[in-house]
Amino acid sequence: MDALLIETLKEIVGDDAVSTAVSERTLHAEDQSSHEKVMPDVVVWPQSTDQVSKIAKLANDNQIAITGWGAGSSLEGNSVPLKGGIVIDFGRMNNILQVHEADFQVTVQPGIFYRDMNEKLARFGLFFAPDPGANASIGGMVANNAAGTRTVRYGATRDNILALEVVLANGDIVRTGSRSIKQSAGYDLTHLFTGSEGTLGLITEATLKLNPLPEHFSAVVASFESTPDAADAVFGIIGSGLNPAALELLDADSIRYMNTLETVDLPEKPTLIMEYHGASNETIRAELAIVKEVCEDWGCNFFEAGVGRDERDRLWEGRHKLGEILFRAYPESIYLITDVSVPISKYPELAAYANGLFDELDIKGTLFGHAGDGNLHTVNFAPKDSPEKQDMLHKFNDLVVQKAIELDGTCTGEHGVGIGKQKYMVHEVGEEAYGLMKQIKKLVDPQGILNPGKVVGTM
Repeated sequence: MDALLIETLKEIVGDDAVSTAVSERTLHAEDQSSHEKVMPDVVVWPQSTDQVSKIAKLANDNQIAITGWGAGSSLEGNSVPLKGGIVIDFGRMNNILQVHEADFQVTVQPGIFYRDMNEKLARFGLFFAPDPGANASIGGMVANNAAGTRTVRYGATRDNILALEVVLANGDIVRTGSRSIKQSAGYDLTHLFTGSEGTLGLITEATLKLNPLPEHFSAVVASFESTPDAADAVFGIIGSGLNPAALELLDADSIRYMNTLETVDLPEKPTLIMEYHGASNETIRAELAIVKEVCEDWGCNFFEAGVGRDERDRLWEGRHKLGEILFRAYPESIYLITDVSVPISKYPELAAYANGLFDELDIKGTLFGHAGDGNLHTVNFAPKDSPEKQDMLHKFNDLVVQKAIELDGTCTGEHGVGIGKQKYMVHEVGEEAYGLMKQIKKLVDPQGILNPGKVVGTM
């Protein structure tokens, strides 16, 4: 980018909202994935939709790549600026615009962080249910259709969005959806942009569905002798008509790493961590009695329910910090994260298959996931100086994805396509559907400037 374009950006957003400093560019060159960093040419911090529109028009007229940036917490290279250009950091567009308390809705800017927003919404007795674990930005959650621990009951981000404001590649501003819960007016553009990873437009405003904060809840821990036994219990719990707010599967190694926290002390066996919400303690107790019976039918040898709020918070803190603990445990290794999802009836088969691959391929790693909605993750490690072991990581990932697709599942349940999952797209969706995706991309972004190299690759 030449100096004249940099000066034009400063005219749009102000001198203090544009940076070409190496330090800032480096901070915006990689996300939390293992994909290689790519330096942008410039980072800008707009404060309004109008400024985003002007930046997009400038970039489009000059065929300069734009990559949106929220918290940088994505795990598939979704926000890595592969073609350099402009990174738009939405950190200064971080306000709650309006709380529609009576309708259980909120309208926000994209840069507000998920946990920060929920802290403010708690004053109204409300919360935004999708929980990605990381303190992601709402714009990033929309762009990746983020999910997480509570998806089994409340759905993913896509299921909790009513309306969007989006800036297109040419600078046009479009509004999609409405605040009505029921909508049937034409093509569903709201959900087209959701999960598009910033390749079709830049989210500048979102209206979200909220839920009342639960007054009564209980956390549950159930341990088993084997990971397949725990996965079978997942199918039994969901098949029994139970309605957990969260249902996580963690193998024995995952629990061992969680136990390195002073606040966590669990049996180091394959474990289900669950949470149940209810209108009263009596309804929860009745549900938990069934949960215990189902777990024991599938070989549970440790069951604890009804732990207090502090213990429940510690359990989920340990679960959310698992990735961070693993990365600290393998500082001199590279890692690869799988993110597959299958119908719940197929989950035990998928979990058993992935668990068996650890020994078969001699790989160090852990298995865990949002089991209640069929989502399975592994984090596998290989020494930086061992190309052979690194090849085994990719073989592991390929085999797990292939198995998930064979079981009528998907290569990515919540992390998005980004960089690493593009090679599976045609296999999963077919040539015709993939071709249609490329046509949609070409229609709304003919110059190919929006997050190029993602989802459908380089045009």
